[in-house]
Amino acid sequence: MRLSLRTLNYVVTTADTGSVTEAARRLHVSQPSISAAIAHMEEEIGAQIFIRHHARGVTLTVAGRRVVNDARLLLNHARDFGRSISSLSDGLSGEITVGSFVTLATRFMPGLLAEFAQRVPGISINLEEGNQQEILDGLVSGRMEMALSYAYALSDEVVGEVLVELPPYVLVSADHPLAGRSSVRLKELAADPFILLDLPHSREYFFSLFLACKIEPRIVYRSRSYELIRGLVGHGHGYTIHNAVPGTTVGYDGSRIAVLPIEDKLPPVHVMSLSLRRQTMRPAARMFSDYLREAFAPGGLFGTPPARP
Repeated sequence: MRLSLRTLNYVVTTADTGSVTEAARRLHVSQPSISAAIAHMEEEIGAQIFIRHHARGVTLTVAGRRVVNDARLLLNHARDFGRSISSLSDGLSGEITVGSFVTLATRFMPGLLAEFAQRVPGISINLEEGNQQEILDGLVSGRMEMALSYAYALSDEVVGEVLVELPPYVLVSADHPLAGRSSVRLKELAADPFILLDLPHSREYFFSLFLACKIEPRIVYRSRSYELIRGLVGHGHGYTIHNAVPGTTVGYDGSRIAVLPIEDKLPPVHVMSLSLRRQTMRPAARMFSDYLREAFAPGGLFGTPPARP
């Protein structure tokens, strides 16, 4: 069956107006065009849609009523589809899906999303959190249009732009003997229990820091939860290492934490804006990507490193 949306619109408008003449006037087409469309549709479906009344317009048959109801639903779906497609090319409206490494989401996304919503209220952000592998899988599958994550394990399919470097910090409980220090060497904690953020690629990075300092960490807990680890540290179960230093020294459960710079010359992590190389960014996604660059640039939302807690 070959029926165009235009034909469906002609039939529905005729049903709504009860007149071929009025339908033609409303749609700014000729009466023969409307009559031909109705005849074509009746031929295609093998049933009469309208009963023609001389000089009194038309009325629907039983079959015609069902046809027009279904056609009306289809036209409504088509209009919704059109609006959705239009939003894809509209830089000032629409929805974009952004991925974020879980610790970066906790630290940066609340401020980023709040300011972006004020700037461009027509664009909504669907945020997906995950570890590095989940972020990369989301980009390659097309589920995420871009992501705020790290430079770990990037394939040729993913392109990234460095936004900021984050050095490693040691986190200890507020009553730890080293808590009052302005900085610490990693060897000073060699005998202390270590709590590992156990995420793909993240753990390898942390192990590389210990290797650089020729230390074997004494791991007592492993967790994928950023806030759980902070709580364990706050209660004195051990120390941990983080790069995305929180803006507070209070854990989720109210325990207190000290954040110490590391004196050893250790590699930082690179926070990046990631996207799929073969995919052209929609204007809305490009706008958020440009906003990320501005937010982490000097003078931006996160461009000036906060004072150490």
